[in-house]
Formats: sequence, structure tokens, C-alpha cells
Amino acid sequence: MKSLICLFFGMFTFVLSAQTDYDLAENYFNKGEFEKALILFQKLHTSNPTNSNLVFRIIEIQQELQHFDEAEMFVKSQLSTRNNLQMLVELGYNFQLQNKMEKAKENYQQAIDVAKSVPNYTYAIGLRFEEHSLVSQAIEVYKRALNQTQNPNYEYRLAGLYAEQKDVQNMFLSYLNFTENNPTYLNQVLRLFGDYISDQSDSEYNQILKKIVLKKLKSSSNIFWNQMLSWLYVQQQDFKKAFLLERSIFRRNNNSLQGIIDVGKMAKSAKNYNVTFEVFEYVIQNAQDSRLIIEANRQLLELELFRTTSPDLKQIKTKYNTLLDRYGLNSETVELQLSYADFLVLHFQQKPKAISFLKSALGQNLSPTDLGRIKLKLADILVANSQFNQALLYYAQVQTSLKNSTLAQEARFKSARTSYYKGDFDWAENQLKVLKASTSQLIANDALDLQLLITDHKFGDSLQTPLRLYAKADFLTFQNKKAEAISVLDKLISEQNTHAIVDEALLLQAELFESTTQHQKAKENYLRIIGDFSSEILIDDAHFALAELYRKVLDQPEQAIQHYEKIIFNHPDSIHFVESKKHFRNLREKSKNKTTIDL
Repeated sequence: MKSLICLFFGMFTFVLSAQTDYDLAENYFNKGEFEKALILFQKLHTSNPTNSNLVFRIIEIQQELQHFDEAEMFVKSQLSTRNNLQMLVELGYNFQLQNKMEKAKENYQQAIDVAKSVPNYTYAIGLRFEEHSLVSQAIEVYKRALNQTQNPNYEYRLAGLYAEQKDVQNMFLSYLNFTENNPTYLNQVLRLFGDYISDQSDSEYNQILKKIVLKKLKSSSNIFWNQMLSWLYVQQQDFKKAFLLERSIFRRNNNSLQGIIDVGKMAKSAKNYNVTFEVFEYVIQNAQDSRLIIEANRQLLELELFRTTSPDLKQIKTKYNTLLDRYGLNSETVELQLSYADFLVLHFQQKPKAISFLKSALGQNLSPTDLGRIKLKLADILVANSQFNQALLYYAQVQTSLKNSTLAQEARFKSARTSYYKGDFDWAENQLKVLKASTSQLIANDALDLQLLITDHKFGDSLQTPLRLYAKADFLTFQNKKAEAISVLDKLISEQNTHAIVDEALLLQAELFESTTQHQKAKENYLRIIGDFSSEILIDDAHFALAELYRKVLDQPEQAIQHYEKIIFNHPDSIHFVESKKHFRNLREKSKNKTTIDL
């Protein structure tokens, strides 16, 4: 027993020593102290000669030191003693570093031939080519393997390499071929495509993707390709074509109406109300599930409020009540109940009636999550009705009953925001600090933004007048009293014009101007932020908002391009960077096409 214990501790000490040497060697390597790193890595390799990570690190260090002959000898020893055929790539690369290109190409070709004759080496050799940015050789390896094995997983490696070469057509094709056989990757691939595809059907990348999908549709009966074409139509805002396509998919495979519903919701977001109406009418006619029928009816009721400038509110209210009577107050109608409460508040200005309705809804036999959602909506309306203490009570109940859930975190944020509206800035700030670690990124971001607003602006005035004015305007905005909010912000901007909160006030006011179609005033606010607060944190928000205003409303694409460009080159860490890059590229492409036509 004693000898076993000694053996155990001896092995433990050996492993610990090896790990310490490895960490030290890596540290030397990262600091560029290659001679010291090489000694330690060679020592580790002697003890563990089969560890490929050590082998590649030794080769890399020898090449960094320009000890090419030693590197060549070491690589050849690995080839002869271990028969490690990856070393053919390493040998070729060692020659390339010495500008001996003929020998380099000779070894690269040998590695490619090995991958062809022994498919098990494909990934290993392909990855070594990738490691050295030898993209063309890696592509050749994977293409040969794909032709031999028909394994679609090679398409994923190829897609990434085509992206490096800026070969968008083959990148699209490889990602699509891979995703057809690996549907769990679909959302990931669509997010990637979103960086290339625009709302302009005649843009280069849209045309490339459309040609690929249409060609596939001629040779494949897989619904995947119909779904891809539908997705493309949605990106191009051609919701009618997307709906017709999703309808044909449903007829072929009537397991789910979800694709049609998604098109309807996106059409609604894009304010294409005619297609939205068609979609949800179709869902009502074809759905078997009462939940879907209720959801489609809810969508149509909300749609009636947007489609005309003077909707028949009494008729809409009657329809809400008819649906609630027909399907009852239960788990299936929770969304409908919440929608009805919003309708009463926003269109009938009946906050007390909405509060009474939701309190009665709390008596239902619902899950804790559904009860939490109703309580959140109830608390929101209580806040809008200036019943802060009651609202805080319901927020607290949600936090207690649904601990650590996203709804509980949302309740904590709204509770903190309510205290901020009341002017209790210290308590709100403490709650928001906790939420910065929220599992919901959206809540964490909102909490951080509000906390920074309070922290940065609560000092400098013993009465905290500027922050209190801003919070009042923010609360009026929450109450949908936009004109009053704009007026309070006017007072803040004019009377506290040297205070640091002015840029925040200008941005909020600009957003209110936009929502009330006062676009010229919004533009002036954004320009003032850009001119007077160029070193502040809101500068990228102002550039992006102004670019969107020029692009979407004012129809001045050249001015939009200038402000997207500011974000791309001056604010690469901005949350607006990806969107700015996409719109910048699309607008530049349209501008070039227009110039060509004009000429």
C-alpha cells in the first residue's frame, strides 16, 4: 500500500511539473522569447514524443528563429519515425519561408495526393493548409474528399475558405449544401447570409443566391430549397411571393403553419398590412389548433388599428370581447388578454378598466410564468397611471415567484426604472448594478444604459434638477404623452445647456420627433449631437439614427452613406457596426448601378 501511495504521488508530481513547464514555455513563446521556449518545448517533447501540439510548436519556433535546416531535419524525422503525413505540409511551408517555391509546391502536391489516396488524412492535412493560410490547397483537399465520399460536412470547411477568398457564390453554395443535410445550423447560416443579402432584389449578392436556389429547385424536391427562396423574398420585403411560397410548402407538408405565420409577422413589422391580413385570414381558415386560431385573430385585431387612420374602435372592442367570451380566460388566451389590456390603455385611454380586467385575470388557473406575464403587464399599466407603489408590489411578486428567470430579471429592471421615474436614483442604481450580469443580454444592456445615465448625471446639482427633468420626460414618453415629453426636454436643453445630460436629452427628443413625423427637427437634433458632442458616447447612435433617417424617410442615400461610413471607420466597436456596414455596401452598390445607367 505504501509503495502504491508513493507511486501515485510520484506520478502526480510528474504531471504537475510537466504542466508547469508547458505553461512557462507558452509564456516565453507569447513574449517572443523563442530560445527559452524552444528548450522547454524540446524537453517536453522528449517526455511525450507523440504529442502533436508540441511538435508543431517546436517547428514554429525554429522557423521564427529562422533555423530552417533544423526545422527541416525535425520535420523529416517526424515523417520517417512517426509516419505523420501532415508533415508534408510542414516541410513544404518550411521551403516556402525560404522562398524555395518549387520544393514547396512539390511537397504540397504530395500532401494533396496523400489526402486523395488515404481519405482519413483529409481533415488533418486540410487543417494544416488552413493553419498556414494556404487556402487554395485546402480547398483542393476538401473538394477531392467531397467528390470521393459525398460527405456534406466538408462543405462547411469549404464555405469558410471560399469566404476568405471572397468567392461569395461558392461560399453560398457550400453553406447551403451543408445546411440541407444539417438543418440545425440553418439559423447560424442565415445570420451569416444576412451580412450579404439586402432588401434590394437586384443587388449582386441577392441575384447570386437566387440563381443558386432556383437551380437547386429544378433538381431537388427537398422543401429546404423552397424555404430558402421564401427567406430570400422576405429579406427583399417581397412578402406576397414569400406567402405564396410558404402556402405551397404547407400544401405539400401540412404539418405546420409556422412558416406562414412568420411571414405574416414580418410583413406586419414592415407595415405591409395587405399581406399580413391575407396571411392571418389563411391561418384562421386552415388551422386546426385553437391556439393558432386565437393568435391569428389577435394579429388581425391589432392590424385593424394600423390599417386605417380612423379605425372603428368600438367594433374592435366588441371583437375582442367576443373572442374572450368564446375561448375564455385561460392559458390559451393569455396573449389575447394582454393585447386587450394594451388596447384599452392606448386607444380608449381606459387605464382603470385595463387594471380591473387584468386583476380579474389573475384569478385564472395559470402557470407561474403566465401569471408573471399578466402581473408584469398590470404593473406596467399601474406605472403609466402613476400608481407606483402598487406597481412595485407586483414587480416584487414576479421576482419572488419566478426567481432567476428572464421574467424575474425583467421585473427587477422595471422596478428599478419605476424608482428612477419617481426620482429615487440611488435605489434604482443599486438594482441596476445587479442586473448588469443578467442572463438576458437585452435586459443587461438596458440596465447598463440606465445605470450609466444615473451614475453620470446625478452629481453636479444638489437638487439633481437636470436628471429629474430628464426622468420626467422619460416617464411622459412611457405614458405616450409625447408632446409633453418634448416640451420638458426643451426646457432641460435650454435651461441646462452646459450640463452633460444635454446630449441624452437631444437624442431622446430626436426619437420623439421621429415618432411624431417631425423629421426635420429630428435631423437638427442629430446634427447638433454630432457637432457639439463628438467625443461623447452617443456619437455613434446619432450617426446611425441620422443615416437611417436619410435612408428610410428623407430619401437622401448619399447623406446616409456618409454617416454609415463614420461608424464603420471611426466606431468599429459600435453595436451599429454590422448594420451600418450592410447598408453602406448596399447603398454604394445602388449608387454605382444608377451611375452606370445614367451614363
